[in-house]
Amino acid sequence: MFDYDDAPHLRAYMLRLWEVRSRDPECPATWRFSLEDPHTGERYGFADLNGLIAFLKAELTSKNK
Repeated sequence: MFDYDDAPHLRAYMLRLWEVRSRDPECPATWRFSLEDPHTGERYGFADLNGLIAFLKAELTSKNK
């Protein structure tokens, strides 16, 4: 019999990314990111790639979910 407490964990997110450009041509464009949980509709926003990666690493090491 399959024990659901030992079932593999699954997380799904919809990833959005977009470029934000400054009106100042000397300023480089930046990228923004968001993740949306399709089951709850909860969204998480990130100002940079490092923030997104840190969130995903924390999700993968979390035992509470």
